[in-house]
Amino acid sequence: MLCAKDDRLTLIAISALACIVQDVLHEGLGHGVTAWLSGAHRVTMSTVALQSDIDTRWISANGTLVNLVFATVFWLLLLKPQRYRPATHYFLVLAMAGNLFTGTGYFFFSGVSNFGDWADVIRGFEPHWLWQLGLVVLGVASYCASMLLVAAKLKPFQSNESPRRLRALCWTPYVTDGLLAGLGGVFNPLGLFYVIASALPSTLGANAGLLSLPGLMQRRRGAEEEQIGPVRASVAWIVIGAVASLLFILVLGRGITWSR
Repeated sequence: MLCAKDDRLTLIAISALACIVQDVLHEGLGHGVTAWLSGAHRVTMSTVALQSDIDTRWISANGTLVNLVFATVFWLLLLKPQRYRPATHYFLVLAMAGNLFTGTGYFFFSGVSNFGDWADVIRGFEPHWLWQLGLVVLGVASYCASMLLVAAKLKPFQSNESPRRLRALCWTPYVTDGLLAGLGGVFNPLGLFYVIASALPSTLGANAGLLSLPGLMQRRRGAEEEQIGPVRASVAWIVIGAVASLLFILVLGRGITWSR
């Protein structure tokens, strides 16, 4: 149940935009631009994966690395939160969280499953089990650090009078991201395998920290901070979020191809 003053549709729209930004940065700027600059003649980008006619470790790695770079950018923007209205502040926190959780979560995912971007990065490295173990350790350590960082930026939204507000602010983007990933993957030309094996696990798994953040923040409650006001209804956020979601599902979901 949402805090009465937080607008449900606006929260969903902001959540969708943050999810889309993270995905486009990962697949487009990370994998896609790297492949193009590496000399690829054909690149197909979708919500699930990046396909190109060449394959290098840098192409595989740069999706995650771009996410981590932009997580840092969003963190820097949040150093002076008083500049922003509650809706913009919430978007920046979600954008930072999505990029952090995807970036750090991918280390763990590839280490455990031996599948995905970082499995491609370490392919051929021996002893392979040790490289996988290193990814798992790196993933756990960096993900835990990311949780603490996101919790610190969410703290101004925390209300002692209404703990349900914090749960809504964290759980709404988790559900929204899962729905977007699933719907975008349905139209993917690679088939449902990538939806089941990549899109949903990477999205739901990477963002699992959002589910436990409210409990973590309740246990680690410290000094009181000035609370951020409600995220009020915004036609602009709702329209932009709806249009971006439709483009994400119906256009990017089917894949966009560049050739030269």
